[in-house]
Amino acid sequence: MSEGRVAAQVCDWLSLAAAPAFAIMALLSAAHGGGPADILCSAAHGSSPLSGMAAMYILMSIVHSAPWLKLASRRRRRASD
Repeated sequence: MSEGRVAAQVCDWLSLAAAPAFAIMALLSAAHGGGPADILCSAAHGSSPLSGMAAMYILMSIVHSAPWLKLASRRRRRASD
């Protein structure tokens, strides 16, 4: 296997790590209930556990879900063939 192919596969696997990492960070932020970093991200501090950092991590998880959707699509196509 060539170096380019190995690098591409490593990038594919790393892209799959982003969405779950952000989802876990959203859960931890929501469970923590805010903190000093939330002051920078939320004008209405303390209004909701889903404001500030937790909301940002949820959005980042959604934005980075494309590799998972592509993987599911490929597997679905293979299963139907």
